[in-house]
Amino acid sequence: MKDNGRDETVEKHLSISRDFIRQAQVELDKGERLQASEKAWGAAAHAVKAVAQQREWQHRSHSHLFQAVSRLSSEQNDPELRTLFNIASTLHQNFYEDWRTEDFVQDGIDDVARLLGKLDSLAPPSR
Repeated sequence: MKDNGRDETVEKHLSISRDFIRQAQVELDKGERLQASEKAWGAAAHAVKAVAQQREWQHRSHSHLFQAVSRLSSEQNDPELRTLFNIASTLHQNFYEDWRTEDFVQDGIDDVARLLGKLDSLAPPSR
């Protein structure tokens, strides 16, 4: 089903992604590095899912997400997509291991926000 020219699932993933990146900053501002890390990872994952959904690529596993980012990076001739997604993945790891400082998590949130901007432009409304 389409919603304003875009698949509802694509729009749902983009909305979740935007919500999560905002929540990541709120959590970090409260000193909650673990929650901030996981929210930023979730924001990145849902943004990739949105683009993959629109292109009818698999996106159910971590492996699928990394494959999608690799394809997008090659397609767009933008290696920074891989770099930024790898940063998001380190935030996901930090949720479990708690080894990143607040400064690192803040930098990661900023990097994920940049990734979201790039991915949002790759999931334009369908025509």
